[in-house]
Amino acid sequence: MEACRKILVSGLEFLKLPLSEDKVEQLIDFIKLIEKWNKAYNLTAIRDREDMVRLHLLDSLAIAPFIEGKRVIDIGTGAGLPGIPLAIYLPETEFVLLDSNAKKTRFVQQAILELKLKNVSVCNNRVEQYHPEINFDAVITRAFAGLSDIVKLTAHLLSKDGVLLAMKGQAPDLHKLGAVKTTLIPVSIPGMTAERCLVRIQTVK
Repeated sequence: MEACRKILVSGLEFLKLPLSEDKVEQLIDFIKLIEKWNKAYNLTAIRDREDMVRLHLLDSLAIAPFIEGKRVIDIGTGAGLPGIPLAIYLPETEFVLLDSNAKKTRFVQQAILELKLKNVSVCNNRVEQYHPEINFDAVITRAFAGLSDIVKLTAHLLSKDGVLLAMKGQAPDLHKLGAVKTTLIPVSIPGMTAERCLVRIQTVK
C-alpha cells in the first residue's frame, strides 16, 4: 500500500487539501475495503489499487472545495463514491448516500461502520421514491444520468437555495436546462489526463 499512500499524499497536495495522517489512513482503509468486497459484490470494474486511488479517491476529493451547506446527499453512490471520501474530509458536513442496489448499500454501510464515520448514513432506495424529512443543501452525482434527467429526479430533494453538483467528463450542453444559474467548473485530477468538470446548478423553486 506504500505506492498508494504516495499517490494519495501527492494528489492531496496537488488539490491543496490539508494533509492529515488520520484522513490518509481512513482513505487507504477505504480502498482496502473496496478491494476486499469487490470480488463478491462487483463494486467497481477498477481492480488496480493505484488506479483506485486516482480514479476513486482523488476524483471524488477534487470537488471537496465546491461542496456547499451542512447537509448533502450523494445520489447513485455505488461503492460510496464520492460520498465516503468527501465525508472523511468534511467531518462537519452530514452526508446521506443513496443507491437502489442493495448489495452496494450493504457494502457502504459496512464501510461506514469500519471507518467509524459519524457524519454518514446510507439509504437503499430509488431517488424518485426517497422523500427526506429535511431537504438538502446540496445534491451530488457522479456518473448517474444525463443532466436534464438529474435535474428532474432530484428537484424534490433540494432546499430552497440548494444546489445540484453533477460530476461529468466532457463539458455537457447546458443550454437545454431550465435553471436559474448554471456554472461549469473545470476540475483537474492529479495523475489523470481525462477531461473532468463539475456542473453547478441552482434551480427555480
